[in-house]
Formats: sequence, structure tokens, C-alpha cells
Amino acid sequence: MLKITLESLEILDAIARHGSFGRAAEELGRVPSAITYAVRKLEDDLDTLIFDRSGYRAELTASGKVLLEQGRALLQQADQLQSQIAQTAKGWELELSIVLDAILPWSWLQPHVEAYFADSCSAKLRINEETLVGSWEALLDGRADLVIGATSDPPSGQGISTQPLFNVPFSYCVAPSHPLADAPEPLADEQLKAHRAIVLGDSARHLPLRTSGLLSGQDMLVVPSMQAKIDAQVAGLGSGYLADWFARPRLRDGTLVAKRVAESKAAGGVVIAWKSGNRGRALTWWRERLRDAKAPK
Repeated sequence: MLKITLESLEILDAIARHGSFGRAAEELGRVPSAITYAVRKLEDDLDTLIFDRSGYRAELTASGKVLLEQGRALLQQADQLQSQIAQTAKGWELELSIVLDAILPWSWLQPHVEAYFADSCSAKLRINEETLVGSWEALLDGRADLVIGATSDPPSGQGISTQPLFNVPFSYCVAPSHPLADAPEPLADEQLKAHRAIVLGDSARHLPLRTSGLLSGQDMLVVPSMQAKIDAQVAGLGSGYLADWFARPRLRDGTLVAKRVAESKAAGGVVIAWKSGNRGRALTWWRERLRDAKAPK
């Protein structure tokens, strides 16, 4: 049988905060004698002194200080537990894990996150980034409750639901110093294959990796992030397709040049995806919020 109760810890916490048994009694709506009795009973049950009463004023003993410190942690955990139970009872998840695929910029997602908090939604958010098949894998492995911006078709037979977002237009971009910058258009596949492609690495850990916009036999440099891909192309280390929202600022400032390609990469659709059985309120909020979402500018 536990000798320490949450009630006794609340009494100890009140005494420590107010420095007085009497004031603690006022806060807790108890008579002072009840507070004194509760402390003495706790000392008897634990067979140790919690307060040193030898001086003018009762002071916490070493054991009392440990009890107060650890007790406050327990009180905080109990309070959090009560809040979580209430939150779950109302249909809110404790936390919603979102994967933002690298095809979409954070600047596009941020206003949606701001709206989520403005609506006082209860579930905490955890947002990570994955790429290509890695986004699907995060959903299958349980590392994500919601994927935003997944490309291609979901793995079959896995109980995944999807909702379309919008199409992603692409531009083939090179640095002004790149050999293809002044080449006659449209560029043929053989011209492209003669030069290195900058490829964003697939973040999948177990599923077969996928590449995008790479020709068979073409030399490639695989980079770890979309920003690295952009920087590598600006530096002239290679060429490749960029989503128009990533390409536009660099085309405007002249650090990249768009080239017309004979067999260009078609605009591809992106979706949001979740496990079909999930029905939490936070997930529902995001599904409704993104139902008519516009593409990044």
C-alpha cells in the first residue's frame, strides 16, 4: 500500500510555497489542525521527519526537500495525465505527427500551422521532413499520422487514404555558367545525359528508393535536402528539375536559367495521406483545412 498520496503532496507543496501551515490551510480550504495532522501522519507513515521543528519556524529536513522536489514532479505528471484523459475523451489526439514532403516549402505550411493554433486545437504537433518514398514509409512505419505532399501512388494494400492537393509544375534549371545554359532549345535527352544531374536523395530506410527526373545512365550527385539541391544547381555542379515555387526566385535573380526540354517532366500531383482507420479531431482538422489548399506561389 502506498504511504504517499497526492493529497499529502499537495499539502506539502502548499506549505512550502506559503511558508506557513495556516496559509496552506487557507488555500486548501482546510483547518490548520487538519494540515498539521496530515503532515504528522505522513511522517509517521514514512518513519522520517519532514519538518525540523526545533527552531522558531518549521524547516524542511533533507528528506523533506527530496519529498517536496519529487512530489512536485508527481503532481505535475498527475495534472498532465488528467488533462490528457480529458483531451482524449473529447476526441483529440495527444500529438499529431506530420511529415512535410520536401517537394513543399515550409513557408507554404506555416500559415496552416498558425491557423491550427489560432483555432485552439488541443493536439501537439510534431513536424518532420521526408522525401519521395520516405514520406510513404514514415506513414507505414507509424512515424507519421499525416503526410503532406506525398508524390506518386501509395503502397498498395496498406490501408492508406489520400486526398489530392494540387499539381506541381517543374522547370529544368541550370546555372548561367553551365554548358547547357546557352545550348539551343529544346534540349534533347542525349544532351541532358552528357551532364551531371543533381538529385534529391530519397529518405526511405527500408522500401526501394526512387529517383525523379533522372535519365538512364546519367551521372548524378545525390544531395540530402531541397536547399542543397538548389544550392548545387546554382553553383553549377549539375542540372535538374525544380518545382516552380523553388525555381522562380532564382530565375528572377538570375542565379538559375530555365531551359526548355524536348521531353519535359510533366506536372505531377501531390496528396495528403493518412492511415484509413484514424479519426482523431486534429487529423480531421488538417484534412478539412487542406481540402481546397492552394499551391505555393
